[in-house]
Amino acid sequence: MRPHYRPLHGDRQGDALAGGSGGRREPAGAAGTPRAGDMAGGGAGVAKRLGTLLSGLLECGAFCGIIFGWASLVFVLKDLGYFEELCEPAAASGPNRTMLPDCSRQDEQFSLVFTIGSFMNNFMTFPMGFIFDRFGTAVARLIAMWVRPRWRQGTWPGVGRHSRDPPPSLLTPVSPELAVLLFPAMSMLSVGGILLILTNMQVGNLFGKYRSIIITLYNGAFDSSSAIFLIIKVLYEHGLSLRAMFLFMAACSAWHLLRTLFLMPRTRIPYPLPPAYDYGLRCPGRSQSYRTYEEKRPPGEAGPEETPLEPTTPRGGGDPPGMPFGACVRSGLFAWHVAWLSVMQLRHYLFIGTLNPLLDHLARGDPHLVSTYTNAFAFTQLCGVLCAPWNGLILDRHKRGKAPRPEGALGALADLRASVLSLAVTVAQCLLFSVCAAVPVLPVQFATFVLQVISRSFLYGGNAAFLAIAFPPQHFGKLYGLAMALSALVALLQYPCVTLVRGPLHGDPFYVNLGLIAVVLVAFVSPVVVARECRRRAKELGAAGTPLAAPPGAETPDEVPR
Repeated sequence: MRPHYRPLHGDRQGDALAGGSGGRREPAGAAGTPRAGDMAGGGAGVAKRLGTLLSGLLECGAFCGIIFGWASLVFVLKDLGYFEELCEPAAASGPNRTMLPDCSRQDEQFSLVFTIGSFMNNFMTFPMGFIFDRFGTAVARLIAMWVRPRWRQGTWPGVGRHSRDPPPSLLTPVSPELAVLLFPAMSMLSVGGILLILTNMQVGNLFGKYRSIIITLYNGAFDSSSAIFLIIKVLYEHGLSLRAMFLFMAACSAWHLLRTLFLMPRTRIPYPLPPAYDYGLRCPGRSQSYRTYEEKRPPGEAGPEETPLEPTTPRGGGDPPGMPFGACVRSGLFAWHVAWLSVMQLRHYLFIGTLNPLLDHLARGDPHLVSTYTNAFAFTQLCGVLCAPWNGLILDRHKRGKAPRPEGALGALADLRASVLSLAVTVAQCLLFSVCAAVPVLPVQFATFVLQVISRSFLYGGNAAFLAIAFPPQHFGKLYGLAMALSALVALLQYPCVTLVRGPLHGDPFYVNLGLIAVVLVAFVSPVVVARECRRRAKELGAAGTPLAAPPGAETPDEVPR
């Protein structure tokens, strides 16, 4: 998820920013300024940049999106007796003729924890992005470092005050009565992960022409980080205590601090990079060569860190687009895109939040089978980092080849046309995933796991790409944050769905899954709307006398979505 900030807009998702929204002009008086991606000598060397890249990839893959490995953690929490008081004796017998308790209320409570945590993951994208935009990288990361340990080590008023034991962790309370701390714990985990992924997206600016690949890899690492709870589950099964593992993860805040000091900028990484750009503790202010560049800059012109990445002029070179933010929000293009995002995200969140009770239902209470399938699901999440770049290949397919890419409205139209296939393929993947999830056969869930990770990787990358392509770039951050916040509100419907399954449907999610298949079909409207918008723009360009095969550099005004 990621709101407005200058150097880069990411997520789960920033492949289009390098290709769809254009770039700003080079600063005046810097004719020799290398373009982004040119490794300017005298600044941060290749080793430092690669260290920043690899350490950021590790950070995203180990800390940012681990809440989405919830199914693995639920297996451990159930074994430890969290919310066990909600289980009731039942008359049904298991395969070994033993009485199985009715734990539907326990499953419902775990689903509510994930619902609130995933809601915070999306809804807080908007304000967290503004914090990053206003205060910069260092402040945002310090907030993340303060928030994240609280979900493991912090204490709350009234907790542990009358106990002789050491103060409990938020996520590892001493007694099941403190399991309610799971609610603030998962919310803090989500907010801290948002800030870390926001600050890492700008690392792509250091590598110029590889920027899109790096952004996509970071978003894939965000998806793959859900496998961390699988590692915790496996280590727990081998005798390591949950408390020890979370205390170790809390100690990893030192890793975030070291990256903040030595491998991240205090404010933002500019794009394109100025000559000899450096960052980190070795460069608390500006390097000598960077200072020389600033001294040569004409008075009154914004420097590379003050100039937004998003150009304020159209790609064709005309006046700034006059479409206000409110008009973008009210456009049908944005409304249907939010619907596209919301229904598929609801499908994914409901599947993740109810996976453990679903497997328990299909395995007829066999804990060994549930553990095996939970491990298989968590393992497939590791492949998110491999699946994420595929959508970028679809979006950039028209840019490959020897023919020069058109600029201005022609380039924007080509990008928008390319997004139609991406939107449609993402919906088709989610539809196949929903169909497999609705089949009440346990072995079919292996295919469901594979389709889920591919669909989820396409969903978030395509979301950011489309917003960067279809709307004025100076509104990208606000529109992205708003889209994620609105989709978070729709995602709250997962809890009523869980209540319906646990209540009237007696634990059988078949009919809810059928209803979700019908809901996902609504998302096909979005690519149809975009295709119609492409035809409208093409007709307007033709009527204005602009040839659709105009050479690059032709100055044409940006189109306004309707």
